[in-house]
Amino acid sequence: MRFEPRRNKTVSTRTRRLRVVGALCAVLASATLVTGCGQDNGDETAAATSEAAKVIPKQTTTPYKSPSGSPSGTAAQLTEDQTERKDLLSTVKVTYDKAATTAVGEVSGGKLTDLDLEGLDDDEESASPSASASASPSPDGSASPSATGSPSPSGSSTGPKWIAEVVEEDGTAHTVSIDAVSGDVIDSVTEAEQSDAEKQELADWVSKAQQTWQQAAKVATDKQKGTVTSLNLDENDSQTLVWQVDVVTEDWNRTAFDVDAATGKITAEEVDND
Repeated sequence: MRFEPRRNKTVSTRTRRLRVVGALCAVLASATLVTGCGQDNGDETAAATSEAAKVIPKQTTTPYKSPSGSPSGTAAQLTEDQTERKDLLSTVKVTYDKAATTAVGEVSGGKLTDLDLEGLDDDEESASPSASASASPSPDGSASPSATGSPSPSGSSTGPKWIAEVVEEDGTAHTVSIDAVSGDVIDSVTEAEQSDAEKQELADWVSKAQQTWQQAAKVATDKQKGTVTSLNLDENDSQTLVWQVDVVTEDWNRTAFDVDAATGKITAEEVDND
């Protein structure tokens, strides 16, 4: 196709407009003649309008789409991990602080060193203590809890759970499972396979931690508003004792903080956008 010079573009456009107007006039006149007598002005106008509509094509508007292909303004799709967090947290009624307080109350003189919402972010410690605790077979072949466990009357729970580790002054660890809907203690089990070295390490951590779990959680949530889903007292790669705190935000992302257990300062922060 050969394009006309830019200076003739206005003339050509105006000429086309005149041609369209002339064609419309001809159509309207022709429609009036065809209808003839016996029809009122309303019928003539309707017929002319109908013919004119055939001449002028309808204008359509295509909605703007974002680079991703979805219409502009629509909410982004949640990832698999975000969906899992949203679904699980929507069922939880007992907050982390209430669960932690309940767990500590199960062990006289104990201190919290770990708290996790079972099944969140592929937590490997999601197995219920009642399942991991040592058990002895009964005469009929079924397993019964060992003497170290103290299951609550409510028995096992199939809903969301908080799994806590509470440590005595000498380093003896207890695992306490709490129903995240009712707040009831599902079971409390003393760790039966702790070595003396492991007990000593936990005892040292508990004595060195100048910041409580409550203080560490507050530091994290002051920096990033959201729901605490995990607390863990541990040493980082630099062998510094820290509280590791996970916070799930309103967009269902997870931010992991390292809070120095001595100074209360944030030493690391990582956002999981998956």
